[in-house]
Amino acid sequence: MDLMERTVVRCAEGHVFSTATFPMQQLDAGRIGPGRLIRCPRCARLRHAVIVEPAVAEAERG
Repeated sequence: MDLMERTVVRCAEGHVFSTATFPMQQLDAGRIGPGRLIRCPRCARLRHAVIVEPAVAEAERG
């Protein structure tokens, strides 16, 4: 078992990458949605990112 699980995400610019952290923050009783702000390693900016299904990520890689 991997000690640090990786999550595959897609930023608002369309870059697909994996990250060790994908914060699941909440505001009050409701969640703020499926996306989170995370720094994209390709465009080096804070971007809105969403989780990508593993099958979709593999198909996009080639």
